[in-house]
Amino acid sequence: MKPSPQRQSTPFELQRQALVDSLRARGVTSSRVLAAMAAVPREQFVPPALVMRAYEDSALPIDNRQTISQPFTVAIMTQALELDEPSRILEIGTGSGYQAAVLAAMGHHVISIERHAALSQRARTVLAAAGYAVTCRVGDGTIGYREGGPYDGIIVTAGAPDVPELLARQLRIGGRMVIPVGSITEQALYRVVRTGEQTWKGEELGQAKFVPLIGRSGWDDSVGR
Repeated sequence: MKPSPQRQSTPFELQRQALVDSLRARGVTSSRVLAAMAAVPREQFVPPALVMRAYEDSALPIDNRQTISQPFTVAIMTQALELDEPSRILEIGTGSGYQAAVLAAMGHHVISIERHAALSQRARTVLAAAGYAVTCRVGDGTIGYREGGPYDGIIVTAGAPDVPELLARQLRIGGRMVIPVGSITEQALYRVVRTGEQTWKGEELGQAKFVPLIGRSGWDDSVGR
């Protein structure tokens, strides 16, 4: 009997594993987050012209002056949700769909809101092709999506001037939101935990830099042009 031929890893798979190794070395400790990062093909979520840079640990530009987040940032924000069991998550800022794919790869039910219809449509197409069941909606993410709540976790992938109250109220008691808050150009990353019907507590996790969160409870649309 002839032995089965060994499957050769593709260059992207090797780069993805190297990225995961670097994330682990930088302090990402959640085995579920690392496994998701190792599974999601980031090369499918970046613009074709940048596909060879897919596994750089850096943010990359996409359409509508938005970005696909740095992998380390995706891993840290996902880890900060501290959701070990499949959970209901609202993502604000679909962008490329990569962050939603990582969450879906962990078994979470994800609803993702994007204000740019073209980005939402492209992300929906890429996510479906990659096998991730994510519910994509177009709208003002700063007011959330009450129809799908309450949520175990909310993750905001754009910088807000403050924590939007309408989002905070869509968390279940015990639920967590991870959100960058600060100026248009620089923010601090916060984890906000709903502790009661009318109480929340916040914890700063470190510095961050995101595109501005545009909407009724965010920045005015003029800053995103």
